[in-house]
Amino acid sequence: MWVYRTEYFDPIKKFKVREVISIEDIQPLYDKNMECLLCKQKSTTKRVRSHFVKVAKYDTDFCPIYADSAVNALYYNIFVCPHCGFSYSDDFSRYFPQATKEIIMEKVSSKWVPHHFSNERSIKDAINTYKLASYCGALKKEKHIILAGIHLRIAWLNRINRSKEQEKRFLRFALKEYEASYSTGDFSGTQVSEARILYLAGDISKRIGNEKEAIKYFSLVFERQRNARETSIIQMARDRFQEIKQEQGNSPPVA
Repeated sequence: MWVYRTEYFDPIKKFKVREVISIEDIQPLYDKNMECLLCKQKSTTKRVRSHFVKVAKYDTDFCPIYADSAVNALYYNIFVCPHCGFSYSDDFSRYFPQATKEIIMEKVSSKWVPHHFSNERSIKDAINTYKLASYCGALKKEKHIILAGIHLRIAWLNRINRSKEQEKRFLRFALKEYEASYSTGDFSGTQVSEARILYLAGDISKRIGNEKEAIKYFSLVFERQRNARETSIIQMARDRFQEIKQEQGNSPPVA
């Protein structure tokens, strides 16, 4: 089977070139051209071709379990500028609140030792990129919902790495940011719904051993089910609620 690579203009030959290659030769990773939001310098970062992203299942907190463990798209969500060190995901806004650029340059760029993550990443590399994005996001005053997602993914990577203490540590950070997002409403206008935030707060609470808080958040999902379109999340909340009650030896039906 053959496929066509995207056309490009050859400045020497002065015409468009369209290469024909075998699908077997296509690699999971490709280079994406980037322009840093902070310093505006250009570089590349690795991304995973969608054809190779095959999720076998999800954990209860939506952590993807990939069918091919050798290709983990989570590793490549963060761009780290090799020039200034500013690190971010596609979810970051392009807007910098007043004085935040100067703060990032002082706290990050001035101390940055030229380094890049533009090659294939190990799980340790991936965790480090998310930690950098977490720090840059906090300095940039990104929304709580964005920071929550960053921390949750660090927890996922530590789960994959079988680092239980670090997983719980970053689950607590994620929970704090989800609670702040819910209370301030800064998730409005994003792809994350109220039901999803409440469900995640409940699931994370259960994972860190706070079953009382988990029950509270799952109950809030039930209370708002008439206004929620995400029936799958409501069912997941019911299932998790029942798990807790069964573990406690008391499992009344959930309406």
